[in-house]
Amino acid sequence: MTPETILKEKFGYDSFRDGQKQVINDILNDQNVLAIMPTGGGKSLCYQIPAMLFDGLTLVISPLIALMKDQVDALNENGIPATFINSSLDNMEMNRRFKLAADGQVKLLYIAPERLDSSYFLAQLQELDIALVAVDEAHCISQWGHDFRPSYLRLTDTLGQLPTHPVTVALTATATPKVAQDIKHRLHIEADHEVKTDFARDNLSFQVIKDQNSDQFLLDYLKANKAAAGIIYASTRKEVERLTKLLKKRKVSVTMYHGGMAENDRRQNQEDFLYDRKQVMVATNAFGMGIDKSNVRFVIHAQVPGSLEAYYQEAGRAGRDGLPSDVILLFKLHDVQIQHFFIDQSEMDDINKRREYQKLQDMTQYANTQQCLQQYILNYFGEDGPVCGKCSNCLDERDSQDITVEAQKVLSCVKRMHENFGKVLIAQVLAGSKNQRIKQFHFDELSTYGLLKNKAQKQLTELIDFLAASGYLQASNGQFPVLSIAPAGVRVLQGKEQVFRKMAVPVKTNILEDSELFTKLRMLRRSLAEAQGVPPFVIFSDKTLRSMCELMPKTLSEMAEVKGVGSQKLEKYGRQFIDVLQSDSDVLEKATEK
Repeated sequence: MTPETILKEKFGYDSFRDGQKQVINDILNDQNVLAIMPTGGGKSLCYQIPAMLFDGLTLVISPLIALMKDQVDALNENGIPATFINSSLDNMEMNRRFKLAADGQVKLLYIAPERLDSSYFLAQLQELDIALVAVDEAHCISQWGHDFRPSYLRLTDTLGQLPTHPVTVALTATATPKVAQDIKHRLHIEADHEVKTDFARDNLSFQVIKDQNSDQFLLDYLKANKAAAGIIYASTRKEVERLTKLLKKRKVSVTMYHGGMAENDRRQNQEDFLYDRKQVMVATNAFGMGIDKSNVRFVIHAQVPGSLEAYYQEAGRAGRDGLPSDVILLFKLHDVQIQHFFIDQSEMDDINKRREYQKLQDMTQYANTQQCLQQYILNYFGEDGPVCGKCSNCLDERDSQDITVEAQKVLSCVKRMHENFGKVLIAQVLAGSKNQRIKQFHFDELSTYGLLKNKAQKQLTELIDFLAASGYLQASNGQFPVLSIAPAGVRVLQGKEQVFRKMAVPVKTNILEDSELFTKLRMLRRSLAEAQGVPPFVIFSDKTLRSMCELMPKTLSEMAEVKGVGSQKLEKYGRQFIDVLQSDSDVLEKATEK
């Protein structure tokens, strides 16, 4: 049996994606290999297909329980025997699954890296005929990575103790050249056995929204995309809860996820999202790694993440099926200060803190660049690429307003407050607030007091954010940042430079409209998934359902030509989906006859 045969029979695809065949060939030639592919680029097939060709077991080291269950469910649906061992199982069930692996009844065994800390568990592994080890989310092994995990550091020692000397494949979606070098060094991968595909995600439309009411933009966006599933990320539990409450009040089908919730509540909410019972998930970054839901149509960051690596990985959870999807960053300077605070309060040493501050600065520059957003990300990861033609920078046709006079009033106020206060108090002075602190410092006696009282305090705060993000003001580090005038701001005060501000961004969507037939197929998929206790995307992806709508297969042999329909799923579900397609076709024919 060849890799191509397995690809077609088990997974329903006619050809490999870029890079997949090269990784598979390296593995089959007993070469350790590093695969760097964007989220949705098909990394899992790179080890799942060799697993079917090797006589022994493939051990998959994966960081989260949710990923293991989803991938094992998907493999079993395709007729590939796989299982997992993690903390959700009792000892009796773990031993039963170990015996299945030892007896050769499963081809893939998924485990978390923390399992390898147990000498008893390691001793059990040494009894298995392990031919291949797949290290997923391999950037976790590098201290230069954005999600470093100490348990990954011990992988090298652990793998060295396996008597079968298995081939190792490391896989990640986000690795700067420095991180890639670290992974190869630690896992003994030769320099010429790195397979890196294009980081660009052609189906994603990147947008940065700033200098406007982010809550209103969010509500308008969700109203315009009522049927779409998506994730909204926030940095704090408090903000997750606030946004969830706001969306529920507006009748959005929403649930939430953060580390402060009870485990059962987290699990239930995650399942509601995965099973399409809820359309929108509001979450901290505790949610998402390994979530294999293919029909996420948008990822919105309501607060700024700490690094571009984290941002791109989380963004990559949109459009895993290759269909058009939106990735939106709602940028506010206040959120940058939250990330600063997280770094300040961490237990990292000064060197690592400086490294994290630099990553945050790179993230801030991304939000303020005029360059193509996709291109900026590619450059960050050491790649070149053309402009994407569909990000918010490439398509920015908004009119600019001359706000030089307003900017001069703000900058003058900062100067008269001796550049020693934060934006909230500055906004209050400009608004003419009677706040006790203003009276305490005699700021009500300044010439700039009440100078912009025709604007709401929130509008003034957003204006100050804009001036800071545009380089006219600069904020100090620390929990309570103080604003001072940057060189560009001095030129504005001197009348040597004008300030222009773009109008608010109207809601635009890159998401495909759902046809009535597609909706019917989704309903059938959901009922089948509920009956079997698996997420709907495990049955078929949205992309496969849309292909069915286009091709309108009438027979099982025609259905077999639809991408994503393998032999196992064809036999199991083919006739039911054909019946829905045919009933719709019959209605159309009768309408045409009339």
